[in-house]
Amino acid sequence: MTTTRYRPPHDFGLGGVAIGNEFQFATDEQAEATLAAAWDAGVRYFDVSPWYGLGLAERRFGRFLARKPRGEFVISSKVGKLMRAGRDNDAARYFPFGNSPNTPHFDYTADGVLRSIEDSLQRLGLDRLDMVFVHDLSPDNKYLPDSWETLWPVAEKGAFPALTRLREEGVIDGWGMGVNCPQPILRCLETASSDVHLLASQYSLVDHANAVEQVFPRAREAGVSFVVGSALNAGFLGGEPRYNYGEENTLIPSDKRERLATLRSVAARHGVDLVAAALQFSKAPDVASALIVGTASPSHILADHAALRAKIPAAFWDDLRTEGVLHPDAAVPG
Repeated sequence: MTTTRYRPPHDFGLGGVAIGNEFQFATDEQAEATLAAAWDAGVRYFDVSPWYGLGLAERRFGRFLARKPRGEFVISSKVGKLMRAGRDNDAARYFPFGNSPNTPHFDYTADGVLRSIEDSLQRLGLDRLDMVFVHDLSPDNKYLPDSWETLWPVAEKGAFPALTRLREEGVIDGWGMGVNCPQPILRCLETASSDVHLLASQYSLVDHANAVEQVFPRAREAGVSFVVGSALNAGFLGGEPRYNYGEENTLIPSDKRERLATLRSVAARHGVDLVAAALQFSKAPDVASALIVGTASPSHILADHAALRAKIPAAFWDDLRTEGVLHPDAAVPG
């Protein structure tokens, strides 16, 4: 019998990557203005991580959200990295646009999870998290001290049962993986009692076939859902000169550039805003419980919020299937 797990009550949220100075420097004033614009537009789901700016994003979100009624919003953060402050830190290695005094240390043990949550709550100034994602225990993470498969048993014996216990005790509502690759999510579905996963960089107009064919069917069987992140592939679909994340994300593969050109051509024929189409597409699957976007710009979060209401003709999606850009079984809005 399939058990239906926790799903976030708000289907659109603001993520903390850009407010954590991932791509460029953003001021505290920019961060505050972005959060205020999101709130005023009705956004009530916020996703952060100790990793984003090595504590910076959590502090910025916390300064804003601590002034709001706790029952009116949902917040998720992540575990797997503990921040240790020191004058001789490696912060610039990870976030060259930040000024954090912290160096991250990976820890997927039960004690590490509890310490990470406590530290996050201190930075946020909040009394609880609604969702917790096990962060970046994934084959694409080159900063891991060992391979993700070697570290997996640590999480399986430590982080996973600790988070399940916190859920059963009512301390959190749900947990899952927060990763950029499908392998950890699929493995977690086999070995642990998870609820909702952060599916980052894996379901966009540019790249979605594996999710449709492999990940979503397993999720349906397990009764779990996804918070979909990076629907624009870190801004690529919106015109930014990068694809996803990492130090080499400005070296964009030719097949991705070709697919973008096709998407732009079809969108132009139909008078469709490609960003609106991309966001609506990533929110369309039945297993997508929420979509999060990351920005440190008030105008961008408002534009993304409005884009979800844009009318897109069915012929646009039909043409994308004809062009071979859209998987035959991929869900579309409407």
